[in-house]
Amino acid sequence: MTYTATQFDHLVGLAGMSTEMITNHLTLYEGYVNNVNKISELLKVAEPGSPQASELRRRFGWEWSGMRLHELYFKNLTKDLDTITSGGELENAIIKNFGSYETWLAEWKSMGLTRGIGWVALVRDTITGRLFNIWIGEHDTGQLAGSDILLIMDVWEHAYMTDYGIKRPGYIEAFVQAIDWRVVEKRFEK
Repeated sequence: MTYTATQFDHLVGLAGMSTEMITNHLTLYEGYVNNVNKISELLKVAEPGSPQASELRRRFGWEWSGMRLHELYFKNLTKDLDTITSGGELENAIIKNFGSYETWLAEWKSMGLTRGIGWVALVRDTITGRLFNIWIGEHDTGQLAGSDILLIMDVWEHAYMTDYGIKRPGYIEAFVQAIDWRVVEKRFEK
């Protein structure tokens, strides 16, 4: 199966994120999709159990997660001003798990300032329903097995340096203002 990059051109013009930054980020995402396809083809001819096949499989997970995390990221952004549904199921779950929406948001933002490359995700344990803010390093380390990603923020340098340099807080504020809560709430309802 060949994967095709999802088109997110509608995000160009997103408040707080320049056209250059968005288009560069989309180009990087397309690279992950292309690499998933290339590695898939190479694995078809790699000798099973060989060092080459083993390294391709390791790399495949990294490229795959990079592709899917970017898709989740772009899908939870909108140009429309949106807020979490007051008194809705997701807000109630956030309050239950974090004490208040404001407490959750403060933790979310502070996690976004973690030194290094990675992602911040709001996830739900599929067994207990508990919500966690987690740090995903690289693309393939730190994800909690058996959890669904509800909201994700890319905090690799490519996500913000074009517009914010090393000033990540400005990017985090722009991201928070661009969250498509309709998408996040639909992920929660599933």
